Amino acid sequence: MDKIAGLREILALDPKNSFARYGIAMELAGQGQTEEALKEFDTLLASDPDYTAAYFMAAQTMANAGQKPAAIERLKAGISCAARTGNRHALSEMQGMLDELDR
Repeated sequence: MDKIAGLREILALDPKNSFARYGIAMELAGQGQTEEALKEFDTLLASDPDYTAAYFMAAQTMANAGQKPAAIERLKAGISCAARTGNRHALSEMQGMLDELDR
């Protein structure tokens, strides 16, 4: 069984499992299935808006797909999330990426 199928089985048992949804999004992004990955990131963030890593990885996926304005907006949302949750490491990483994209 591939990773995505296994993670989907977990979601079938626990639809709000953020880690499984994040894993699916990451696998899809790694396979170049950008739109599907972004849908998973969006679903994750709608149900778990404090899942900070999803903002950063969604923004990276967008930037890699040439969606710079969307990536910038996602990073700004992620920076707000990281500040709200006290995740200084994620805030620093996202600010660095934002600075790179915003040139």
